[in-house]
Amino acid sequence: MSPALRAAAASPVHYERRRPEETTLFHLVQGHLETFLAEVEAGGAATLPQFVKDEFDAFLECGILAHGFLRLRCAGCGHEKLVAFSCKRRGICPSCGARRMAETAAWLVDRVIPRVPVRQWVLSFPIPLRSLFAVHPELLAPVLQIIHRVIATHLIRQAGVKRSEAATGAVTLIQRFGSAANLNIHLHGLVLDGVYHTGTEGAAVFHPAPALTSEPLPALLGKIIKRILRLLTRQGHLVEEEGMTYVADAHAIIDPENLLAPLQAASCTYRIALGPRAGRKVLSLQYAPRRAAPITQQLCANAHGFSLHAGVRCVADQRSNLEHL
Repeated sequence: MSPALRAAAASPVHYERRRPEETTLFHLVQGHLETFLAEVEAGGAATLPQFVKDEFDAFLECGILAHGFLRLRCAGCGHEKLVAFSCKRRGICPSCGARRMAETAAWLVDRVIPRVPVRQWVLSFPIPLRSLFAVHPELLAPVLQIIHRVIATHLIRQAGVKRSEAATGAVTLIQRFGSAANLNIHLHGLVLDGVYHTGTEGAAVFHPAPALTSEPLPALLGKIIKRILRLLTRQGHLVEEEGMTYVADAHAIIDPENLLAPLQAASCTYRIALGPRAGRKVLSLQYAPRRAAPITQQLCANAHGFSLHAGVRCVADQRSNLEHL
């Protein structure tokens, strides 16, 4: 056996270069990118934002040896490996996205989230607000503040302490796609399932929250909806007339200078954006369920196109489950 093979057999870690050029996604982007850009920008002086083009270009170079690599050599056995450069982007690259996801999860579990119970709160928005947040991502910051304030207040009241003497913590991850790879902005919040209370000696002590039931969820969702709509109306993004509320920014979808907005709107509504079948629903393939799915989910509330789900919880010692979550 050669020294290289002996070293590989002795080591529990084995590196194998990924080959993105052999994947379906790579061939899809490589074969249709130029046509896509031409169709989007046909008939006008406006173009897509440069970051969109940069994202695609970087993806087509990620992991390809012809676009740069490191040559690594073991000083002991002389074995060599070529490691291709990666794009390190946050968009469509599954390799760099997965690496960033794993690194972030490990960092949160090891350095940020204390060893206390953690509950996941997931908030989904109606389709018009998904399109609005895609065009105006800066609105998500005040929306996050509203959600955290409502949930934190609920936990503090359950603990039976004053708001000025207690606090909880949360890390919210903004999910921008759904299970069909469509644009679906929704929020995953990892919230400490309890509160820290500062006692008479000044030390913060954690008090776990009582077991959550479905009873308070509709009221919590109602508060969140009311405050979000009030915020968006006050800032002029929503208009209320004759008891109806609608998005005031709908004209952005047909703005000829904003080529990204109609693509986002089509993705939010599962529709084809370009070509002879533009406007039609995307064909969706799925397996037929073996048995009927339950009509309602536990610890979930729905109202006016909003959905609040809080059915996933990790206890204090389930760190691997928390990292996976």
